[in-house]
Amino acid sequence: MTTLGDIAELVRAPAALSVPGDALAGATVTGTLSARTAGLSAASVCLYWAGMAANDWADRDLDAKERPERPIPSGRVASGAAFGVAATLTAAGLTLAGLAGGRRALAVAAALAGAVWWYDTGLKGTPAGPAAMAACRGLDVLLGASSGQWRRAAVPALTVAAHTYTVTVLSRREVSGGSSLLPAATLASSTAVAAGSAAAAAADRRQQSWWRRALPGGLAAWYAASYGRAQVHALAQPDAGHMRAAVSAGITVLPTLQGALIARSGAPGTGLAVAAAAPLGRRLARWLSPT
Repeated sequence: MTTLGDIAELVRAPAALSVPGDALAGATVTGTLSARTAGLSAASVCLYWAGMAANDWADRDLDAKERPERPIPSGRVASGAAFGVAATLTAAGLTLAGLAGGRRALAVAAALAGAVWWYDTGLKGTPAGPAAMAACRGLDVLLGASSGQWRRAAVPALTVAAHTYTVTVLSRREVSGGSSLLPAATLASSTAVAAGSAAAAAADRRQQSWWRRALPGGLAAWYAASYGRAQVHALAQPDAGHMRAAVSAGITVLPTLQGALIARSGAPGTGLAVAAAAPLGRRLARWLSPT
């Protein structure tokens, strides 16, 4: 019999801690952070979980060879049930987006849902796969910004997308391992992402208190150190285990990057709250893999 724990493993439940910060970053930078943002964040979580379930449903034959312990090939979750979970969560995400943000949010959520399913069922194994996944997380940021001026959310959307690209290309080697050139390249990219997220966002930053000025840089440094350490280990020993650890680190540490983006947009308390999800995600990852 399928248990709640099996479903949690199917959707990589703890990894959802990396999701609400996307919508919060988009809402903060556009000045539209409100109670509705909570609904948009919930919609994002549903679509993320839907993507994880759809991913396992689409990869069920491959997982039977490479990851027989996963819920579908192990027989703990039927493939039809996994598809049903993915479809139900997609519908829930679209409904929540429409209720919380109206037509504009629903339009972005529909584009996000389409991109997620296209990635899982068609693009994942192609050269366009990492870019497609990066686009999904960029759209997630734009979902949070959907009631404001989207152009103002371009920087956080591209920043989160760039980080996601590095995690996705690493994930392609988490079963087979690879060359040290890959983690070297992603390390350089994530370092650039950290530097960009710490940059000043407005001319009046000099009028802010010292801790407000320092917070984005501190959170960006936390991101760079946590994700960078795992990538350095993978660079030194690029086997499957170290690649998988780098991917896990990239997923669980994302709230610190989101927190830096939120803090530099003028919401330091929200940024800290989002970043606090990172250590919790890392602890939960020891119990249930986010990859």
